[in-house]
Amino acid sequence: MRLGLTARGFGKCLAIGLLVLSTGTAAQSPSADEAKDERFDCMALAELETPETPRAWLERSLWANHCYTFQARAVRIGSDGVRSLALSHDVVEGVEREVARFLDGPPVVFERRGRIGRLSWSEDDSTPPASPAGVAEHLEGLYRLQLSGEERLANRNALRLDIEPLDGLRYGHRFWLDTATGLPLKQILLDEQGRVVETFQITQLHQPRLYQGSIDLDRHRPPPDDPWHPTWLPEGFMPKPVKTRSPRQGDDIGHRVYSDGLATLSLFVEPVTGTDQLIPGLHRLGVSHAAVRHRELGGQLRQVVVMGELPPGVLIRVADSVEWQDVASGDDTSP
Repeated sequence: MRLGLTARGFGKCLAIGLLVLSTGTAAQSPSADEAKDERFDCMALAELETPETPRAWLERSLWANHCYTFQARAVRIGSDGVRSLALSHDVVEGVEREVARFLDGPPVVFERRGRIGRLSWSEDDSTPPASPAGVAEHLEGLYRLQLSGEERLANRNALRLDIEPLDGLRYGHRFWLDTATGLPLKQILLDEQGRVVETFQITQLHQPRLYQGSIDLDRHRPPPDDPWHPTWLPEGFMPKPVKTRSPRQGDDIGHRVYSDGLATLSLFVEPVTGTDQLIPGLHRLGVSHAAVRHRELGGQLRQVVVMGELPPGVLIRVADSVEWQDVASGDDTSP
């Protein structure tokens, strides 16, 4: 189904959702009053031996994404055509800054400043690990990891890492990792039938350098006290400890992010008011989909939107599973 173009409410959701999805498991921009709990010394990567297992290569790549500064040119091939991009990543006083700028088509720029994210919320004095440390272990129970030989990309030697889902509830990935740094030079996203959904490839990688210092880890964040929650998520999906409030969103829009470490979905809940709403159903958004439902939740008709690069049936099932619980009484008020 084609997206309804008159839905301004979805425009707000889409803008925030794309920003969160583009940052994956990354952390939030730090504010001045947030204490810096821990740091990761990037120079530790220079002392590590060459990885020998798929899991070790994956973890090395995740840390490399944080610790190498570089500029690059890349192409993205999806259902909406071919787009070229300029990419940059640097670290200033322990805080990362990433910029992705599309060079053709509509002028779009994504920018992120932040710390290395945690794997989950902090509950009951727990200390969740930084994302790279926990993600590699977490993914082994959800995907099959396999090394599949070497190739040459962007004038650099690359090792191919295949990540195949163990169920039909998420997409597969193929990564080509730079053998010198661990940085991903190419990524292919495969749907549940094994068809290529999107290809992203760096064509020029300019002088990647290991940051000579430490990067801040995000502070411990307690889980939010939302009255609504999904009662079903694919195995391995966890709520991400990220701030989702933004000036682009109204106070009446609830937004949470869930991920298994690779796949990510955004869930929005807002009141249905007026006529400026999305048509319930499934909408295509480039390589992503959005499932839209109008549900009676908390004594009011609300719009539920679930979007992400996942099989459409998964997004629909998550949207249909959302329930509302009165925080004060603990009573479930969903039908």
